Amino acid sequence: MTVKVAVTGFAGRMGRALAEALAQADNAELSAAIVRPGSSLVGSDAGEVAGLGRSGLPVVDSLGGAQFDVLIDFSAPAATLENAAFCAGQGKPIAIGTTGFSEAEKATLLAHAQHIPLCLASNFSTGVNLCFNLLETAARVMGEEADIEIVEAHHRHKVDAPSGTALSMGEVIAETLGRDLQQVAVYGREGQTGARDRETIGFATVRGGDVVGEHSVMFLADGERIEIGHRASSRLSFARGAVRAALWLLGNEQKGDRVPGHYDMRDVLGLKVG
Repeated sequence: MTVKVAVTGFAGRMGRALAEALAQADNAELSAAIVRPGSSLVGSDAGEVAGLGRSGLPVVDSLGGAQFDVLIDFSAPAATLENAAFCAGQGKPIAIGTTGFSEAEKATLLAHAQHIPLCLASNFSTGVNLCFNLLETAARVMGEEADIEIVEAHHRHKVDAPSGTALSMGEVIAETLGRDLQQVAVYGREGQTGARDRETIGFATVRGGDVVGEHSVMFLADGERIEIGHRASSRLSFARGAVRAALWLLGNEQKGDRVPGHYDMRDVLGLKVG
């Protein structure tokens, strides 16, 4: 069976990468390409927009009337909240790569996981999610005796900072160490800041050029330093992961349909322990 996948945020870089990933998939296809209302792309051929050649699938500006089994959403917080509510009403799973939610928005979003399988991931790449596990280990071993700093870099067009991936890395470390990230995070430094507090987790942000995504976490102890990092050279690594997550949300013939709930990419990859 070929799974029908709808993609919102289709006009963006990730939307086009998702179209390419779906074109390469053996068991999935793009069934709806959705952009924001009023976009000049409405009515265009989705394949041509993605640079893949004519597909016969028109770009639309609404999920209403779209035929799909699962939705992949890389749009913006307000649009994602609307799309998740629509999917919950239709009983359709959703994989979400949107970042920049407020705490209230995130709570509203995750409430829909009571009704549908929902995968929310700050990063869908296999490598980044493996890094999360490595960070847990490093935090357990070195976290109490090291200063921890997170540096991330992205292209000039990224609108939120720090990146959702950097924040997730900080959350993994803070949770492992029994700290509240909201209390210990330091976002940039300037002026006479005083000596560094060992409990803090620092974040530094770089924006420029066409950087796809780079993250480095440093555990700086006296006499030695451990660095755990990830560099993405193509958005296809994220897109292929999102497609994998979307298919995982549908379950399989052996285990049946995936039960409603809040999942992340480490659930998809089987990286969670316990």
